[in-house]
Amino acid sequence: MLANRMPVSARLGLLVVVLVAAVGVVTAQVKSPPRSHFVLSSPDARPAVRVPEEYTANVFGCTGANISPALQWSGAPAGSKSFVITLFDPDVADTGSGWWHWVVYDVPAKVNSLPKGAGAEHSSILPAGTQQGRTDLGNDAYHGPCPDKGQPPHHYKFTIYALSVEKLDVPPEASGAMVTSTAKESALTKAVFIVRYGR
Repeated sequence: MLANRMPVSARLGLLVVVLVAAVGVVTAQVKSPPRSHFVLSSPDARPAVRVPEEYTANVFGCTGANISPALQWSGAPAGSKSFVITLFDPDVADTGSGWWHWVVYDVPAKVNSLPKGAGAEHSSILPAGTQQGRTDLGNDAYHGPCPDKGQPPHHYKFTIYALSVEKLDVPPEASGAMVTSTAKESALTKAVFIVRYGR
């Protein structure tokens, strides 16, 4: 037989090749578990094109209605016990650290949407137990986009974190930076929804 006539080193080399090939076949057949497809969006399609005035701020020369848009999400991973939602503008150059426009946390796991206007100060339509943190305007409420005139449109990032804890260990009126930093410690995943606005 050919195998018996081959030198021992050659036969060992052939055996290694066969074993590696066999392992490769087994590895290729093992499927990864399906990943969660966590998605954040708004039922209002307009912000994807241009943020309507009703969602923009009513400060710093802007004259919007300052109403928070409705948000919805799906595909939260198993084990999600609460959500954190933020609105952040990374394009504000004056501060060197962007601008927090909205901070919402302790949103119960059974919730999968926030209604339009939920970000009002002392809101009565946020889900029970939900808290609002302090924005860079200094209040615990939503305040909409208002970039300086003449600047390129800013990117406004709505982000939702699915957490493995029911409550965040942060003080009342915690800042966006503190809420986000604390949330990342127990985050299972996150989703981002970006809109652009300039004036």
